[in-house]
Amino acid sequence: MSFGWSDANLNESHSYLVPPLLKILKGRLPNPGGARIIDIGCGNGAVTNLIRAHGFDVIGVEPSEDGIAEARRAFPHLRIEQGSAYDDLQRRFGAFDVAVCLEVVEHLYSPEVMMTNIARLLNPGGFVVVSTPYHGYVKNVALSTAGRWDFHHHPLVEHGHIKFWSRATLERLVRASGLYPAEFHRLGRIPILAKSMMLVAEKCA
Repeated sequence: MSFGWSDANLNESHSYLVPPLLKILKGRLPNPGGARIIDIGCGNGAVTNLIRAHGFDVIGVEPSEDGIAEARRAFPHLRIEQGSAYDDLQRRFGAFDVAVCLEVVEHLYSPEVMMTNIARLLNPGGFVVVSTPYHGYVKNVALSTAGRWDFHHHPLVEHGHIKFWSRATLERLVRASGLYPAEFHRLGRIPILAKSMMLVAEKCA
């Protein structure tokens, strides 16, 4: 499988995704080296590398061959494994304290399978940080008024977005897997027109 990765650089979305991610990790994990993190759908490894650079023990998992190749070329010090959000990741890699899943859930036909797998691999008291493009009433009206739906959904992009989430549906997804929403953030632009949203969901201790 190829997703079109041609380098290992950060992209524009990382400017508003990475700072809150690192703030969450540092705030909840005061001892970085004492927690295991898995970055699911790590793409070209750029975010995985930043997590590692801040002292965390992290591995990346990615289904695309080109993403794996770019990550391993640019970041030979990282552990990057080929795998899918649909895999039994707990059986392959063991248990983790944190799962990171940035801008992945909107690409999946069966997001409930991914979230069930994440819930299974988390240690008691662990948490997942998941982000996805934000959809709310005002933003949806703005997109319609501006005639931007085709651009926003990019239907002609291979492996593009196929699921579109609101806060309510995203929280429903994590609750169905046995996790509990703990933090919610709108990211990029003003909140009602946010580009993405980030949810932290916890597993009971």
